[in-house]
Amino acid sequence: MPDPGFQTKDLRVWRRDSPQKLLVDLSLSVAPGEVLTIMGPSGSGKSTALSALIGSLPPDFAQSGDIVVNGQSVCDLPPHLRRIGLMFQDDILFPHLSVAENLGFALKSQRGDRKARAAKIEEALAAANLAGFGPRDPASLSGGQRSRVALMRSLLADPKVLLLDEPFSRLDAELRASVRGFVLEQAKIRAIPVVLVTHDAQDARAAGGPVVSPTGVPVAL
Repeated sequence: MPDPGFQTKDLRVWRRDSPQKLLVDLSLSVAPGEVLTIMGPSGSGKSTALSALIGSLPPDFAQSGDIVVNGQSVCDLPPHLRRIGLMFQDDILFPHLSVAENLGFALKSQRGDRKARAAKIEEALAAANLAGFGPRDPASLSGGQRSRVALMRSLLADPKVLLLDEPFSRLDAELRASVRGFVLEQAKIRAIPVVLVTHDAQDARAAGGPVVSPTGVPVAL
């Protein structure tokens, strides 16, 4: 059995004014290339769980426990040092940058010459079946194309864990299945542990891994 790339150990989150009510209670273990789904309706604590994982809980929340990436605790690290990528339900591409420049934004913190960076961008475009789209304006892309660019931008930052925050919810049924398949395939190819947050049972079934509520209760599909 492969070593877990991502773990939470007795991760608990509560409002400071209601410490007796746990909003999140998770002990997870996600192997490289595996997808674990946190599923529940709106208001069930899914967004709170994501905020805890990336380190952006508001000050009126408190947490205990540990978050471990590749064997290293990241609880004391700020979000930008946790190496946890995040893909939202909105693609959030920068409108003033080209497609290639959007992808290159993920490489700003990585060393390397201009040719090497350009090669990485071209490889990402090819992997997303968007070869030649580098000069394009993001506004000219379809919803599915924008989602693929957003994913590749997240992956170019070389995350050790990928969080998916209902990234398919704004797509129609056919496009949703296509983009979802692409995202999950890329995660498996790159052996990245993935945590998918969704309220949709079809997303959870497609992910194929364990499904739990924000308080760690297994969810039957």
